[in-house]
Amino acid sequence: MTVKTAVWLYLFLFVAFFDLHAQYPMLTPFAISLGAAPSFIGLVMGMYSLTHLPGNIIAGYGVDRYGSRWFISFSLVGAGVLLLLQSRVTDPWHLLYIRSISGFVLAFLSPACMSLLARLAKDHIQQGKLMAGNGLVHTIASVVSPAAGAWLAAKIGFTESFAILGWILLTTGLFAPWFVKEPASSPLAAGPDRAPPLAAEAAETAPAADGSPARFPWVVYVLPIAISCGQGILSFELPLAARTADEVLTTGLLFSVVSLGSLVTLSLLFLHRLLPYARTVIGVLALALAYYGMASDWPVPLTVMLFVVGMAKGVIFPALSSFLLQLSGPSRYGKTFSFLSIALSIGSFLGPVAAGTLRKSVSPFFISFAVLMIALVALSPRPAFSEGWNGRPTAPPAGH
Repeated sequence: MTVKTAVWLYLFLFVAFFDLHAQYPMLTPFAISLGAAPSFIGLVMGMYSLTHLPGNIIAGYGVDRYGSRWFISFSLVGAGVLLLLQSRVTDPWHLLYIRSISGFVLAFLSPACMSLLARLAKDHIQQGKLMAGNGLVHTIASVVSPAAGAWLAAKIGFTESFAILGWILLTTGLFAPWFVKEPASSPLAAGPDRAPPLAAEAAETAPAADGSPARFPWVVYVLPIAISCGQGILSFELPLAARTADEVLTTGLLFSVVSLGSLVTLSLLFLHRLLPYARTVIGVLALALAYYGMASDWPVPLTVMLFVVGMAKGVIFPALSSFLLQLSGPSRYGKTFSFLSIALSIGSFLGPVAAGTLRKSVSPFFISFAVLMIALVALSPRPAFSEGWNGRPTAPPAGH
C-alpha cells in the first residue's frame, strides 16, 4: 500500500511540477509583452506567493483533519482552470489577478503532498527517503520543464503554451482522487503499545529539562523564508533580459542547469542518514556563497554558479523537511508543512519585490546572500536540533 501510493503520488507530483516549472521562463517575457514594467512584474510574482498564505493556513488544519487527496485534486484542477484563463490575458492587471488567485489555489498542494508522504513512513529513515524521493521527482521534472516551456513558447507562442499546460493540470487533478489513496492510519501515530521508536523518542524528548513541555523552535522557519527569497530573486532575474524566442529558450536551459545540480546531490542517498540540521546548514552556506559569487562577478561561468545553486538546493530541501519532522510530532504533520509553505510564500513574495525595487542600487543576488547569512546566524546550534536522531533505521520488532 505504502509503495503503490507513493509511486502514484510521485507520478502526479511529476506532472504538477513539470507544468508549474515550465512557466518560469515564460512568465516574465509574457508580462513584458503585455507592457508590464520590471517593478510590476516583481509585484505579480510576489502576489502569487503572498496569496499562498491563507491557503497554507487552511491547508494546515484541513489536511490533518480531512486527509490529503481531495486537497491535491482541488489544487491541480483549480490551477489548470486558471492557466486556461491566463492564456487569454491581454492586460497586465488581469495577469496580476489571475496569478494572485493561482497562488491561493496552489497553496494546498505542497502541505497535502508532504503530509501524505510523511504519514506513509514507518520510521524517520523512511521519512527521509520519501522526502528525498519527493525532491528527486521535483528535480527531474524541473530539469526538463523550463527548457520544454521555453521551447513551447518559442514555437507556438505564450497563449497556446499556457493553454496546453492548463489542460494537463486539469486532467491530472481530475484523476488524482482515484489513484492517490490515504493510509488507514499513520504508523508513526500508532498507539503507545505499538508506537515505533521514533514516536517513543519524540515522546521522551518532548519535555524540557525542568519537566515543562518543550516549545517548538519557531526560529527554524527563518531559513525557508531566506531560501525562498533567494529563489524568488533568481526566478525574477534570469528571465528579465529575455526578449526574443532564442533568449527565452536560453533562459529555460539555465533553469534546467539549476535542476541538474539538484539532481546530483539528491542522488546521493547516503546523505539522509546524516543529521538534518547539519545538512541544512551546509547546504544554505553553499547557496549563500554561490549567490555572493554571482553578485561579485567572480570569474566563473554563470552555468557553473547555477549548477552549484542547484546542488545546494538538492541538499537543503530534503534535509529541511526531515529537520522539521524531527522537531514536530505525527499529529501535526499538516500544520508543520503548512507553516513551511507559509514561510516559503513569504520569502517568495519578498524576493521578487525587493529585486524589482532595489536592482538599480544593489545587486539582487547580494540581497540573497545577505538574507541567507542572517538566517544562518539566527539558527545557531542548540541541543533540540539533534535530539532524537540516531541516523539508523528502526529495528524490526522481536520475532519479525
